[in-house]
Amino acid sequence: MTLSSPATDTVVLVHGLWVTPLSWEHWIERYTSKGYKVVAKAWPGMDVPIEELRRDPSALAHLGVTEIVDHFDAIVREQQRPPILMGHSFGGLIVQILLDRGLGAAGVSIDPAPVKGVIKLPLSTLRVSFPVLRNPAAVHKTTELTPEQFHYAFTNTLTEEESEQVYERYEVPGTNRVLFQAALANFNPRAATKVNFHNSERAPLLLIAGGKDHIAPASQTREVFSLYRASGAVTELKEFPERSHFTIGERGWEQVADYALEWSAKQAARYTASASVGLPRTSEPRTDVELRG
Repeated sequence: MTLSSPATDTVVLVHGLWVTPLSWEHWIERYTSKGYKVVAKAWPGMDVPIEELRRDPSALAHLGVTEIVDHFDAIVREQQRPPILMGHSFGGLIVQILLDRGLGAAGVSIDPAPVKGVIKLPLSTLRVSFPVLRNPAAVHKTTELTPEQFHYAFTNTLTEEESEQVYERYEVPGTNRVLFQAALANFNPRAATKVNFHNSERAPLLLIAGGKDHIAPASQTREVFSLYRASGAVTELKEFPERSHFTIGERGWEQVADYALEWSAKQAARYTASASVGLPRTSEPRTDVELRG
């Protein structure tokens, strides 16, 4: 799809934990070639070379969900028109919170970290996060995945050699605090990962799940989708059965990128048109069916 009189000409990309905006490099090039302005900023404190983050990640130690959301809130408000928001992993969670704040013309949440309300965390998710969560004293520290941990968490559909190359290019230490905030959200009335599932005024949301994802398995994303049934806003779920958590970079990423852009551009046009004429934001019935690729 090439840009032509769009509702918005901007896509804001939000990366996840243990990586930087470099993880979006293929999507940035593809969307730019279609005429979009692409904004892919780092989390606070991460706008330095990867080598520097690996050498000294101390600036990330106290970084939490709210600080990240506020950072991207300001970035979104700088755009001339409400942009399309896309996030991967914890970035997918950030996008949902931004939409709940009334930002964006449409949102895509890819393999998202759990919002408050998700009860069942799959065993594979716990396996990835346990090395951090087993030590509460480490909440304000950072953790770097080993190549073996990264292979299990992100690139389990790749060979070890392929995974090593991805690891060397993208992996950085991550702030432990966001993991604790997500894991303990259901015990905290003011959890930073909370969204209003009844919000019918927010922009349309697409949840994308990978059938072979170990960090955010499809079952977890389906649970998130079910929580949004309380909203009258457009919410859809698309599952790619053969894709891992590294869906934005592994072979076949183009299919995911194109689906996300085509869906969000179409929904953004409807959403902004209904807003401009004073109609309810749900200009078409909310979709409750799962879409599988």
